[in-house]
Amino acid sequence: MSVKPECGVPAQLKPSPNHNERAMPVDMLVLHYTGMPDHDEALARLCDPRSEVSAHYVVMEDGSIYQCVPEGRRAWHAGKAWWKGETDINSCSIGIEIANVGHDGGLPEYPEAQIEAVIALCKDILSRHDIPPARVLGHSDVAPDRKMDPGEKFPWERLYNEGIGHFVAEKMQPQSSGFFQRGDEGAPIEAIQALLGLYGYHIRQSGVFDQKTYQAVVAFQRHFRPSSVDGVADPETIALLHSLLRGLPSL
Repeated sequence: MSVKPECGVPAQLKPSPNHNERAMPVDMLVLHYTGMPDHDEALARLCDPRSEVSAHYVVMEDGSIYQCVPEGRRAWHAGKAWWKGETDINSCSIGIEIANVGHDGGLPEYPEAQIEAVIALCKDILSRHDIPPARVLGHSDVAPDRKMDPGEKFPWERLYNEGIGHFVAEKMQPQSSGFFQRGDEGAPIEAIQALLGLYGYHIRQSGVFDQKTYQAVVAFQRHFRPSSVDGVADPETIALLHSLLRGLPSL
């Protein structure tokens, strides 16, 4: 790593040995929470070779930023993950860990200083890498069967208002009255699965609202409809999904 951080915002170096060569260019930004009770221990773990985990950046509660892995290297933050057919998420992404005890600790609010630092860091990264808005994602988006971070209290809408990520800020007018949940079957379920898959989630069009479909809906709601994360594909959830798809440049 260079003698000073690469980013254009105030940061400190905290080098981690846990990285290797990238297999592809950076086109994704993945946000996490650390999910540990002690934030200093979380930072230390990301730099411990025995842990075999790392991230490019860590943002502490007071807004302090640490760079642990050079952006040109492949940090080990996403684990087993998937998005739009890509399975090596670590190779194509920059990972930011945000100090928060997570769901196991009650998922406390993210402090203002921390969110301001996350916004500044994201803007800086996006200014230097060709990352489309819809590829600014949470760990739960790329690994919905394993992860819940950064969680429903993370202010995705605020980041969107700052020019970061993809979001639908206005309340959507539902076009249908159907509610779909685990155990349901049929053409409407297959259509919901197709829409989630088209946006990027790892899901099979089986026509059965199975556990993987439930997990994908929960992940979608955590990111785009955090006021009610229940895994039910209700009219508002479906309307949001349609609106987000219309906003993709390729559609």
